[in-house]
Amino acid sequence: MSTEVTLSYSHGTSSIALLGETIGDNLGRVAAAYPDAEALVDVPTGRRWTYADLDADTDTLARGLIAAGLATGDRLGIWAPNCAEWVQLQYATAKAGIILVNINPAYRSHELGFVLRQSGVRVLVSAERFKTSDYRGMIDEVRPDLPELQDVIYLGTPAWDQLFETGLAAGGGHGGLADPLSEREASLSFDDPINIQYTSGTTGFPKGATLSHHNILNNGFFIGEGCRYSEQDRVCIPVPFYHCFGMVLGNLACTTHGACIVIPAPGFDAAETLRAVQAERCTSLYGVPTMFIAELALPDFASYDLSTLRTGIMAGSPCPVEVMRRVVSEMHMTEVTICYGMTETSPVSTQTTADDEMERRVSTVGRVHPHVEVKVIDPETGRVLPRDAPGELCTRGYSVMLGYWDEPERTADAIDSARWMHTGDLAVMDRAGYLNIVGRIKDMVIRGGENIYPREVEEFLYAHPAIEDVQVVGVPDLKYGEELCAWVKLRPGQELDADQVREYCRGKIAHYKVPRYVRFTTDFPMTISGKVQKFKMRETSIGEFGLEEADQTRTA
Repeated sequence: MSTEVTLSYSHGTSSIALLGETIGDNLGRVAAAYPDAEALVDVPTGRRWTYADLDADTDTLARGLIAAGLATGDRLGIWAPNCAEWVQLQYATAKAGIILVNINPAYRSHELGFVLRQSGVRVLVSAERFKTSDYRGMIDEVRPDLPELQDVIYLGTPAWDQLFETGLAAGGGHGGLADPLSEREASLSFDDPINIQYTSGTTGFPKGATLSHHNILNNGFFIGEGCRYSEQDRVCIPVPFYHCFGMVLGNLACTTHGACIVIPAPGFDAAETLRAVQAERCTSLYGVPTMFIAELALPDFASYDLSTLRTGIMAGSPCPVEVMRRVVSEMHMTEVTICYGMTETSPVSTQTTADDEMERRVSTVGRVHPHVEVKVIDPETGRVLPRDAPGELCTRGYSVMLGYWDEPERTADAIDSARWMHTGDLAVMDRAGYLNIVGRIKDMVIRGGENIYPREVEEFLYAHPAIEDVQVVGVPDLKYGEELCAWVKLRPGQELDADQVREYCRGKIAHYKVPRYVRFTTDFPMTISGKVQKFKMRETSIGEFGLEEADQTRTA
């Protein structure tokens, strides 16, 4: 008699139905239920919005965008650090059926030009500068090559204010005229594309994951359910809005529950984050492990009153078990959860819950999300593996993206004919359905929550006249989870040192893509068939750069 084998497949059954509405309809419904509840606090500027305020302001801005000539399905880019205007645009574009294109604040001109061109952005809304980035200068540099880019609107200038003034003038019912926003909203479907987020690409350029209202509204809602949010919650969001972590796990999880979005600073600052938690009496705090590590390491950490914290989310890269334990015990986040996902799945596919026993919560990425399916397969055969066997994690359901913008072939490479999204991550599903991420089939590196494909950095370094060949691998790091290590083969007679390699990168590619470690070599470890063995390069680098301690850190 054969022993029954339990397969690595799980379906998130739920008694709570999916939301069948657009993001704009949802915000209007929640604002009607909680008009006086605080919806948004921008701590650096001291500005505050109730739900009634936020709904009204985003209506006005949406009318302004429509009056500016933006049609349903047109693309509007946002290039700015975290600020209240980012949130306003997120909801205003959704109300107007305009596809918001998120642009990483760390991008440089090369990456900016590619994203604007590939997505066909008609209007770009941008900060003028942030930290060392001169956004206006970089936009001026790339604009001549972008015929589809019709207008650039800088935040804090009269052109930005004009959008609101025009929107007010176009308000519903003035002079007997029909409301342009009501007409627009009536024509929208919750399956319409509403957001493009760029993920690093294996071919050297990012891919635009295209997400619908249905994708991200429901994902945000069920993340908020997992955190047990209500109109009583106040969520401190130091993670970037341009990323799913900020705009879906953050903003949409809040607004689907009547909770308050708290912006502690334009970019991450550990002290400003904890000050905001204390001053705004936040009940929830987000971060990648790097952020929590920085907060716990503050010399005056013990002086902050974090007693209002109850929950939060740690995600974006592997979470060290000991950091998770300290967050629970020292930051009062007894209900903190870990989320796992990818931009292409809106993003969350699995999440731990407050009811999970502590060992599960600190050492796994939880179980499958409501209304989502996951399976672990043999990458070679595609067959579903037994429980406890490592294989590729695949996910299916409402959360899977519509596709990569204007790239059907790359979409087909990621989403199979049965609509399973192949994550490229190696996972193990245990007997109870909890998942553990054990590695990656692809060689993507996750540094402090930023996804980096080594191929993109390699393509850039190939252009250096002294470099004959280069291979980039991820190596373990105590602070960021992973860092980049470049193995460089020089052309005959050429000389170069590690600092010169890094200097060549600075200002031309995003700071997090600049290799921390550089190793010069005359050859790479290869298979018999000539394929580079990156796992051997990683092992060698760990030994040579003394990274054994980081390599032994337990993560979920």
